[in-house]
Amino acid sequence: MKIYISADMEGISGVVSMQQTEPGNSEYERARRMMTKEVNAVIEAAFDNGAKEVVVNDSHNNMDNILIEELDSRASLISGDRKPLSMMEGIDQSFDAVFFVGYHARAGNSESIIDHTYTFRVLEAKVNGKPLSEAGLNGRVAGYYHVPVAFISGDQNAIRCAKEELFEPVGVAVKKSVGRTAAIIHPFTQVAPKLKEGVAEAMKKIPKLKPTVEKEPVELEVTFTISDMAAMTELIPGVTRKSARTVVYTGRDYLESFKVFRAMLVLTGGIK
Repeated sequence: MKIYISADMEGISGVVSMQQTEPGNSEYERARRMMTKEVNAVIEAAFDNGAKEVVVNDSHNNMDNILIEELDSRASLISGDRKPLSMMEGIDQSFDAVFFVGYHARAGNSESIIDHTYTFRVLEAKVNGKPLSEAGLNGRVAGYYHVPVAFISGDQNAIRCAKEELFEPVGVAVKKSVGRTAAIIHPFTQVAPKLKEGVAEAMKKIPKLKPTVEKEPVELEVTFTISDMAAMTELIPGVTRKSARTVVYTGRDYLESFKVFRAMLVLTGGIK
């Protein structure tokens, strides 16, 4: 089997604060090592349970967090930015399943470690009227290529979002959030067995899993934090203003709408 891993940082078991997730802060280098170790545990479990190839896409911030010198040598790594498909760069129909490692809840969820949806500029992203987290948005990219999401790890609300938005992935809660920057965490010696058990279960489920395929045409609705961001996205042909901070776009298929979402994020990146 060929497995695709999209790895974020906020949902990594030992991560609880912005000091850990942003390059340049004192705790960031430590968080990089925790992230690499957690991804390695998932890679090892995938190979132990029948994987023949694993591709990891570093999906946090500048997307160059995972330490290649410490990564399991059997895996390949997609590192760096800009990537046209961002957190899902490299996905195609050749994969048997997608794993989301270190994911977080969608923006607006209480008691969720650093909840957001792609950027802090986005208050809410809806697809065909349904609010989605990064797991839901990215899982539908996989679905476009007929690849199911089999596994997700993060805090308890990241797992809840994924189960609401996707078709029956195995979820492993690696910490319990008690606030936006506070969680009950455990030494990795306690977390690793849970990850490996979850991956083993996911690998067994893959033949029966269905991809999450969005009904076409696909309406994308995005609400930003300030009105200037919505105004800038109207530069994209087909984007219309629903309200001061909300815009709508209808694509022929999900991938088209997702690419427009990516363009929106680029256009609003310099606005404060």
